[in-house]
Amino acid sequence: MTVRLHLVFGGELKHPQSGDFVDPSALDVVGIYPNYAKAHDAWKAASHRTVDNAKMRYFIAHLHRLLDADDESSEEADKA
Repeated sequence: MTVRLHLVFGGELKHPQSGDFVDPSALDVVGIYPNYAKAHDAWKAASHRTVDNAKMRYFIAHLHRLLDADDESSEEADKA
């Protein structure tokens, strides 16, 4: 079975509709989870803790997609 890692992180945005963080060095890294369901639970809990701050936002990043992209890049480089 393939593990599909997910990273949950968040921080204060410059503007609620942007993806630009006020201070990227102060991001809150909630954790890395082995499946989407656990990551979603962590994302939901973190989001609920900061519900009063409209500029605070949490995200789920699909780390397994980044790892798969690296593998594909390596395979392409090997073919060249």
